[in-house]
Amino acid sequence: MLDIKLIRENPDLVKKGIEKKKTSPQLVDDFLALDTRWRILTNDVDELRNKQKSISSERNIDAGRQNKMMIKELESERAEVAEKRDSILEKLPNLPFDDVPIGRDESANKVLRQVGKKPDFPFAPRDYLTLAKNHDLINIEKAGEVAGTRFGYIKNEAVLLEFALIQLAMQKLIANSFTPILPPVMVRPEVMKSMGKSQFISDKDAFYLPDDNLFLVGSSEHTIGPYHMNDTFKEEDLPKRYVGFSTCFRREAGSYGKDTKGILRVHQFDKVEMLSFVKPEESEKEHEFLLGLQEELMQELELPYQVVAISTGDSDPTAARQFDIETWIPSENRYRETQSVSNTTDFQARGINAKYKKASGKSEFVHMLNGTAFSQRPIIAIIENYQTRDHKIGIPKILQKYVGKKEIG
Repeated sequence: MLDIKLIRENPDLVKKGIEKKKTSPQLVDDFLALDTRWRILTNDVDELRNKQKSISSERNIDAGRQNKMMIKELESERAEVAEKRDSILEKLPNLPFDDVPIGRDESANKVLRQVGKKPDFPFAPRDYLTLAKNHDLINIEKAGEVAGTRFGYIKNEAVLLEFALIQLAMQKLIANSFTPILPPVMVRPEVMKSMGKSQFISDKDAFYLPDDNLFLVGSSEHTIGPYHMNDTFKEEDLPKRYVGFSTCFRREAGSYGKDTKGILRVHQFDKVEMLSFVKPEESEKEHEFLLGLQEELMQELELPYQVVAISTGDSDPTAARQFDIETWIPSENRYRETQSVSNTTDFQARGINAKYKKASGKSEFVHMLNGTAFSQRPIIAIIENYQTRDHKIGIPKILQKYVGKKEIG
């Protein structure tokens, strides 16, 4: 969540920032009106409580009863006002950095660099689903019969490829001081909201289990972050980095009609996630570090990709800055997003109350960052970029020791 003090003291700055993220600046005015009322009520309650002490010392029973009734009424109103105020606060996104591309959607995203050579096939490249069907790697039809649309069975060497990607990511990240962790895949609503995921909930993108009052995570970020809820780090313990693996669940609300076939945009997928807790002055450096690790992983797979600076209108509500890695998909003749990495500054840390104590003894909110090491999407890119004329699929050299073969077919 945003700093309430910042909203009170710099409302115009906040209005400009959230408007860049397609959020109405009127919400700031609505918040401030409720906040003003809340502060007045708080002051009135405090005065009445002080008065109660005086009345008690005078042993005036009737006046004391009447004063208590007034306190109860004002506290009830204050709680109602606070709930409305906090509801608005949950809707306010993080403020983007000044140099983030401004735009309403992905059309304003900016390509920063392209890396790797695109394959020059002496034949018309086949799409990954055709190749996967030929080698019994992915079965969408059977998954549709069992679970409905946007599900798939991953089979045979595709399974080995996924676990190879997980092994590669884990080994690299553990060597770079990341702590491996397997988090819960269910989370309480109030914790999900504290991580800044109110829009994920309100957009109906999150799967909800009403009998248990739990949400399924859309990323292991949603439960790795709260591992340090209400914690205060020692300054010398930062940065604190985690690499987590989990199955993730998303309705893909708003994407209906897009990528309905295959495993690019599905309700259930696996992902290796990076998450960092750092000192505020080091968060931009950490962002570049995480992006650099993502690029190293892609270069080790020898896949052509591009790095994209995501615009204000296309970025996650929690992000002050977001980069995506998009990998070349030959059959579509374009790059598709395979990884993302975001600096959420103190936005999520403020929600979960994660701080660190400086050498001076003063406590301050940490900055939090998250990024994808690998999901299942690179499997798509591997199948397409490593296909051969005779319908076989090569396996990246770096993965061959995990898969146990050089090619599929």
